[in-house]
Amino acid sequence: MTHPLVACTVLSLLPALAACNDGPPLKAPSADAPMSTVRYQCQQNKTIVADFYDGKSSVGPDGRPIPGGLAVVQLSDGRKFSLPQTLSASGIRYADSSGTFVFWSKGDTAFVEEGANQTVTYRDCVQKR
Repeated sequence: MTHPLVACTVLSLLPALAACNDGPPLKAPSADAPMSTVRYQCQQNKTIVADFYDGKSSVGPDGRPIPGGLAVVQLSDGRKFSLPQTLSASGIRYADSSGTFVFWSKGDTAFVEEGANQTVTYRDCVQKR
């Protein structure tokens, strides 16, 4: 049985609580939506657009962390890559499974390394604001 005073107090507070919500209900971001999209301007008038996605990290058999993030990287030459996040000592590193395409991001800068010799093909990339 509910105490009459408690019921009366709760009922009298309902209009005040309803007034606190003056907008539409908040929606959780879509699981398919990137956490952020960053556009970079690079040397030689090249550009990169990177969509960053969050993911759940795990632990490898050797105890090292395995990052769970993902970046979808589109280059101004038309190529597009979906790259899992990999371990990095500094900045954030995303690479294909063979390690022949690597996208690095640190702060508001980025660059791309390609091929077995890790040739920098997109350099001095700075985030456009």
